[in-house]
Amino acid sequence: MLIGSGAVLGALIAVGTTVWADKEESLPAVQSEQISLPLQELRAFVEVFERVSHDYVDAIDDKKLLEGAISGMLSSLDPHSAYLPPTDFEEMEEHTKGEFGGLGMEVGMEDGFVKVISPIDDTPAQKAGIQSGDLIIRLGKEPVKGKTLSEAVKVMRGKPGTKLMLTIVRKGEDAPLKIEITRAVIKVKSLKQRLLKDNVGYARISQFQVRTGPDLVKAIETLEKENGKPLEGLVLDLRNNPGGVLNAAVQVSDAFLEDGLIVYTEGRIKNSKMRFEAEKGDIMNGKPIVVLINEGSASASEIVAGALQDQKRAIIAGRTSFGKGSVQTLLQLNNGAAIKVTTARYYTPSGRSIQAEGIKPDVDIELVKVEKVDKSALTNIKESDLAGHLENGDSEDEKSADDKVDKKSKAETELKTLLDKDFELNEALRLVKAMALAQQMVK
Repeated sequence: MLIGSGAVLGALIAVGTTVWADKEESLPAVQSEQISLPLQELRAFVEVFERVSHDYVDAIDDKKLLEGAISGMLSSLDPHSAYLPPTDFEEMEEHTKGEFGGLGMEVGMEDGFVKVISPIDDTPAQKAGIQSGDLIIRLGKEPVKGKTLSEAVKVMRGKPGTKLMLTIVRKGEDAPLKIEITRAVIKVKSLKQRLLKDNVGYARISQFQVRTGPDLVKAIETLEKENGKPLEGLVLDLRNNPGGVLNAAVQVSDAFLEDGLIVYTEGRIKNSKMRFEAEKGDIMNGKPIVVLINEGSASASEIVAGALQDQKRAIIAGRTSFGKGSVQTLLQLNNGAAIKVTTARYYTPSGRSIQAEGIKPDVDIELVKVEKVDKSALTNIKESDLAGHLENGDSEDEKSADDKVDKKSKAETELKTLLDKDFELNEALRLVKAMALAQQMVK
């Protein structure tokens, strides 16, 4: 049933009054907001609503129209603000618990397509080769264009074991790629650690969760016990880390700082202005740290990298990060839905805004493909290849003993394989070792 524009407009203003009253604003402030409402634009909205409701080729539910209008209002602000209907809000709450069914990647919207911010470690998306920056243009047979981010995410989620074909546009590829991914229960493990060479530790944070800060401290303590003495340096790997809990990023930064500012936020409302300071105590006792970042490092990752860079506590290596320096607040509505709205920007200790700029590394490490050289193709001839060469002179017993000493453990072999494949990690290790050596020379 259609109602007149004046009636709808009056109803909208009445609703606005109720919302403001719920926020406990004083009466004059409420009236001021009502007077400043763009009445001409509201009349245009009502007119469009009535035209679509009456003239659209199919009968359409008024509730759906209004939800679409709210969704459009928020999505037009920035890629991270969104309207979450009740079912989507429930799914988001499930996601924050750290276990859900899907593909395993952090996504946003760009030009109407789904953009991959970063794949999550040990998930179907990462194993299938999804990369940061990929644009998803089709989900199965459905085009992405025209869908909201919530609608696209709903398609990507599903029963574990079911398959979904993604059509992807990737920079550097001449044609779209088709990648089939099998959905799985996504269990996000926040932290991994291991020893590298020469008393250097490695900690990989894939996502910032509530326990990430304390877990990192325990991980470094575990590495030092395994090493038998304090670490001489640390590689902190934040590549393809899409972010997560703000307090976790603060705790991780604080673990390496004796004092000083970590991050602050600025926004229009009072609650959006926050400052986080470090407390005394550096778990690495001033030993060298290299933080690895790339184009998939976003949000909380950039807070950590920015804090340690500005406080001169670590060398940042890799490639410029994603540049998501905004704070989203989740506000539940009376109808069970919620809105996720951007309320502030992050700033590093020196006052740099992360938003749309990202963190620029101190040492650039280009994305390269490393291939092992086939030794059989080399023409180098050694002494042992010459006819009639003299033997080494060691007895068989000595050779046997040397063989036992020279045999690498499984862990060493795995480490060599990892460093051979991961050029960026190899470079980070070189940096840490050089910094540790320089530190020792100063002493």
